[in-house]
Amino acid sequence: MPTPEPRSGGSAHPDGLEAPRRYWAVAAILIGILFTSLDMTMVNVALPTIARDLGIDPGLVVWLVIAYSLVVVITLLPFSVISERIGSQRMYALGVLVCMCSAIACALSTTFVGLLASRICQALGTSMLMCLFGGLVRNTYPMRMMGFGISLNSLAVGSTMVIGPSIGAFILQYAHWRWIFIAYIPLCVIAALGARFLPDMPRIKRPFDWTSCILNVLTLGLFISGLDMLVHKPWQALVFLLVAGACAAMLVRRSWDQTAPLVPIDLLRIKPVAFAVGASACSFAAQMSSFVALPFYYLNVVNYSYSDVGILLGVWSFGTAAMAPLSGLLSDRFRVAVLCGIGAASMAAGLGWIAALPVDADFTWYAAAMLMGGVGFGFFQSPNNRALLTGGPRRRSGAAGALQATTRVFGQSLGTALVAIAFNVSGAHGATLAIVVAALCAVGALAVNVVRYFSPVPDSEL
Repeated sequence: MPTPEPRSGGSAHPDGLEAPRRYWAVAAILIGILFTSLDMTMVNVALPTIARDLGIDPGLVVWLVIAYSLVVVITLLPFSVISERIGSQRMYALGVLVCMCSAIACALSTTFVGLLASRICQALGTSMLMCLFGGLVRNTYPMRMMGFGISLNSLAVGSTMVIGPSIGAFILQYAHWRWIFIAYIPLCVIAALGARFLPDMPRIKRPFDWTSCILNVLTLGLFISGLDMLVHKPWQALVFLLVAGACAAMLVRRSWDQTAPLVPIDLLRIKPVAFAVGASACSFAAQMSSFVALPFYYLNVVNYSYSDVGILLGVWSFGTAAMAPLSGLLSDRFRVAVLCGIGAASMAAGLGWIAALPVDADFTWYAAAMLMGGVGFGFFQSPNNRALLTGGPRRRSGAAGALQATTRVFGQSLGTALVAIAFNVSGAHGATLAIVVAALCAVGALAVNVVRYFSPVPDSEL
């Protein structure tokens, strides 16, 4: 395939990129998704090994994950605004460079402080890339292929979630944990070579709103920290949540009349986007709370082995990855509310089925219930993401992509906090209660789609 000459950016691409440039742009996007997703799955497997090698407490090493997630969520929206000013190609190249340099720093770190600082830098690079993916998809594919493009991204994420832990375990079996970070470097180099083929989305020439940026960081940072402390430090958590609420109110008031605010209030006023955000938050809360609670349930209640638990979680991930392309293709032909409603109902039914099964039920019944939940989650994601990314104006596609990523991380943080509360409230039955809570979150996503279906908004995306 001949290498195309990239066009100079600066304007929107009304119906995507022309082939063959589109193929190179898609490859660059998928490689970026691949190494950012691997970054968030492989390191989790290495935490016990890192703790032992550096001689630190296991409770301390989890901050490699907590700090990483926190930095990503509080910087997604600010980076999306910066990308609208400097261009998506430059932001992508900068994000890849930061990821590569920080991966090298992680591999060379000999102390926990150094490794933590390097992981924070790596989170900044990941956030620079994640804030772009949604907008890049909208400006890369023609509208007739939008569902396919979104489903391809979902398939990449789902596949990485399945193979990431296995790749991490394979590396740890035969090499030092530092090789987990070294393995990112070739992918970063390849991704950097593809940056010039990406669409350069329309730029906005306005001063950066530092006040909104600070309020955004305080709102999300204090809210997620408050959720994490809710069980063990309830009064301190309450203070954090109240301050987060006050910052959120000031942020909304400040952003209300702005044309292109840092927090995309203008997009949330569009009903298709608002419905998609609400449904996405509920679905990711359901997915994360179930994935945190199910290992405890299968190990401590059903008394399965670790290998059995791995198989069951893999069944869910397989169902999600397999269903994403189909739901993406269907989203080009059917109403989003119908497809997402079916997906949310399937996820709720699968989780409810798991909670209702007797502990001595056959393994295949649990596998079938997990498959139903995973298929439902996969069937839900592509159509809902399509509605979120295409519901607003094309000039705000970068902000829509950042809103999508922020909603996902917010929902996952909420799901984790709900599991902690369930374990604290119910004690020995905490895992069962957490699965019920996950099912209720999926029901919440279903309810949003029922309202979306009967919405009077004359929009084909509903």
